[in-house]
Amino acid sequence: MEDNKNTSPIGFFDSGVGGLSVLARFRNLLPNENIIYFGDTVHLPYGNKSKEELIGYAKNILDFMQSKGVKAVVIACNTSSAQAYDTIKDLYSFKIYPIIQTAAKAIAVNNYKRIGVFATEATVKSGKYTEELKKYNTNIEVKELASKNWVSIVEKTSKNLAEDTAHIKDEISEMLEFKPDKIILGCTHYPYLMNEFVKYAPKELFLDPAEIFVKYVKHDLDVNHSLNTSNEISYEEFYVSSNPKEFVENAKIFYEVKTLPEIVTMP
Repeated sequence: MEDNKNTSPIGFFDSGVGGLSVLARFRNLLPNENIIYFGDTVHLPYGNKSKEELIGYAKNILDFMQSKGVKAVVIACNTSSAQAYDTIKDLYSFKIYPIIQTAAKAIAVNNYKRIGVFATEATVKSGKYTEELKKYNTNIEVKELASKNWVSIVEKTSKNLAEDTAHIKDEISEMLEFKPDKIILGCTHYPYLMNEFVKYAPKELFLDPAEIFVKYVKHDLDVNHSLNTSNEISYEEFYVSSNPKEFVENAKIFYEVKTLPEIVTMP
């Protein structure tokens, strides 16, 4: 007999719409799962926030997820994974999946010699990608670069503005001097800028951790007998901390949000 808990929703959160790139991949693999998504738009972007602030945001969001009866939460945000996960991982009864720690393990075992990482300032300051990759491959060389305003470019859906994207060429060039085997796009917003990246480097050089991440989450839910095998139509609920109409508009680049998100005011 199926455990009723299996039909409980899975939570996803990010600072804005970037986490929808993870949700979209997840949906393709697990269409039966019920979803609660929270975009912390009032605090966007996360990349320039302190560790203490990010831990506070994560706790508030996870408290909200707990009130919604989730069976697990996906941290669909590299910055939160880097700065908050280690502090909050054991504070809740449900499983919490962090994108960096999960994806880095799978990437490291491929025996790459040099890995580049583009990420937010907060993620780079944490050194979390380097730390996690070296856990599983001590010989790997890692170069982490903080990108300029890439999250804001995506959230504004203004990637066609030359003044917003002019610096991308310089950042890619700096990374290529390192001669990486692969470049991790260490923020869930960044895959949307691929059309810019491929002007300066081959597409196959870039790695989107979300693809690895969602496969792991599916496998873990499966081995723990937590998949939703109900025949009922799954549901999705979207919440934001501000600007629900803007969220829906910007979400289109990643995922179709069919209903206006409800505003949840965080402490």
